[in-house]
Amino acid sequence: MKLKEDMNPLLLQVFRSVVWVYSVITFIPWYFFSGAGTNLERARRIKARSISGNPAGPYRAINSQERLVAWLHPGVDTVDKMFDFAAKRFPQRDCLGTREVLSEEDELQPNGKVFKKVILGKYNWLSYEDAYHAAKCFGSGLAALSQKPQCNIAIVCETRAEWILAAQACFMYNFPLVTLYATLGPMAIAHGLNETEVTHIITSKDLLQSRLKAILCDVPRLRYVIVVDSKPTSWPDVPRGIMVYSMDAVKEMGSKPDNIAVDRRHPEPSDIAVIMYTSGSTGIPKGVMISHGNLIAGITGMAERIPNLNETDTYIGYLPLAHVLELSAELVCISHGCRIGYSSPQTLADQSTKIKKGSKGDTSVLKPTLMAAVPEIMDRIYKNVMTKVEEMSKLQKTLFVLAYNYKMEQISKGYGTPLCDSLVFQRVRALLGGNTRVLLSGGAPLSAATQRFMNICLCCPVGQGYGLTETCGAGTISEVWDYSTGRVGAPLVCSEITLKDWEEGGYYSTDKPNPRGEILIGGPNVTMGYYKNEGKNHEGFFVDEKGQRWFCTGDIGEFHHDGCLKIIDRKKDLVKLQAGEYVSLGKVEAVLKNCPFIDNICAYANSDQSYVIGFVVPNHKQLMALAEQRQVTGTWEEICNNSQMEKEVLRIITEAAISAKLERFEIPKKIRLSAEPWTPETGLVTDAFKLKRKELKTHYQEDIERMYGGK
Repeated sequence: MKLKEDMNPLLLQVFRSVVWVYSVITFIPWYFFSGAGTNLERARRIKARSISGNPAGPYRAINSQERLVAWLHPGVDTVDKMFDFAAKRFPQRDCLGTREVLSEEDELQPNGKVFKKVILGKYNWLSYEDAYHAAKCFGSGLAALSQKPQCNIAIVCETRAEWILAAQACFMYNFPLVTLYATLGPMAIAHGLNETEVTHIITSKDLLQSRLKAILCDVPRLRYVIVVDSKPTSWPDVPRGIMVYSMDAVKEMGSKPDNIAVDRRHPEPSDIAVIMYTSGSTGIPKGVMISHGNLIAGITGMAERIPNLNETDTYIGYLPLAHVLELSAELVCISHGCRIGYSSPQTLADQSTKIKKGSKGDTSVLKPTLMAAVPEIMDRIYKNVMTKVEEMSKLQKTLFVLAYNYKMEQISKGYGTPLCDSLVFQRVRALLGGNTRVLLSGGAPLSAATQRFMNICLCCPVGQGYGLTETCGAGTISEVWDYSTGRVGAPLVCSEITLKDWEEGGYYSTDKPNPRGEILIGGPNVTMGYYKNEGKNHEGFFVDEKGQRWFCTGDIGEFHHDGCLKIIDRKKDLVKLQAGEYVSLGKVEAVLKNCPFIDNICAYANSDQSYVIGFVVPNHKQLMALAEQRQVTGTWEEICNNSQMEKEVLRIITEAAISAKLERFEIPKKIRLSAEPWTPETGLVTDAFKLKRKELKTHYQEDIERMYGGK
């Protein structure tokens, strides 16, 4: 979507004439020297096709038409072999980096709240050889503490170097690793630990104190807690019968000659590597059993979509490692000798909440070339930058808007804009360190407006991916040369996709112009199913006549003529209104989230009602400015609960919906402004910031009744 060009028409015409002359003069040399012609051919070529000739599929990538790819290197078919291969190939390369904390201090805010701020130093690095040795010693130490092969071990820990070291240790010694989000509620964590019958758990000092200590008595089999923090700490209030060790102590124990010499039982490709508990948008979390073969296939498919991936790349890790997107991304990097520097959402950028003003965030210091992000984080960057644009002087704003629109036109044709990049967008690009060459989006749908903004302002391609925990995160990723928006790309070389007719929703593979239906993903990356949940396994998984596993995603997609997939709906998000119209709640939310007044939104509809309603987390800055204009005073909560402000925001949302061409019946007729943000800690969204519709419905039940006239 173009930005509004608010300037004198005559000046605008002069500017366009100058740009036209510049483009004509520079186009021919740029075209040949930049390889733009080749990139255009790549962008327009057929990327996947149906191997059966049937519009339903299965669709495979052009370079895996004959067979799906299951591994990167012959014989490297388990994750421990992959780490061993990388350690031998890149022994002295930097592997895992942790930034040193120089000091911490409390900072008083104008509203009286106290925020903890940190001043951070340089990154300290562990080489591949040292990381491999540390993981081996830790695995040996766990074995010395009675951890047995093919017996589950749990990790509940923040994203950090110790997490991946612990995971590699478990892969080496064939200890299936149970991963649980640090933000899951205590009952959900206890459920996962008890269901998997773990006796050992790996965690951090902070999480042991804040999350785990209260439930230790509810996990009767637990015997050992290993704390990854290096500082030795005594734990006098840990229940009797549970031993607490530091990670360093376990490594030291494992490095003793008698322990390190013990033969370890190497895993087979079919052995479970990870039991990953999804935070899930509904119900109790389910444990997805991921084999070594699944992981290897998944990372093989992902790696193929990142051009020139090699040991000179730097990846920044900050998303939860208990999420399949982050774990897969880091394993892709390790398999190619990249270095991984660790961060957190609170220290990522110079403006992040825990970074002291005037000091550098992690991206500024690390300068990553590769990064994964969930749409929530990219939407935040988009809104922050656009808010700053609104605050610019008229001249600055005009130049930004003209450059933005010019670049949008150019990249839609497959062309670059080196002058705009260096003169206008360099400061925005510096938000992520200035060196980012590929940004991978996953975990939830990314709006077309945000995707285009990231392409333009961060001067790098955004590879939008689609996959699920059940498919090891792998399914599709768009190619870096494909600058179209709203699509998730062609199937990866490890996957194939079939569309299944869904009569109730009116989606068929015979639909014109594009075949549509429920997305079914098959391939060696499709996981072994849910742990101790045969009922759900029969619902979601099946094996075809060739012995290949498939997963029924519940998402609705359509294939375009070039073999790229677009997600257009979700079975659970589709609601039939009283008059028979179908409303896609996800579509409504994706459109309205780009409204600057909205930080988050959940659309809701009852089938016995004729209209849609919505719960909205408003943007603090925008709403307070609107309240001042309308002379509405009070605290944040009072302003959110003010009926006049509710009507004003609804008016703005309605205008945004009409301009985005939503149907009349899709536009929310009533809304509720929420003073509290939705975070994984509140239990209203998952760790990937997907809406938990069931929990949101319960949370806002009184408001639902009010908005539908019940009260």
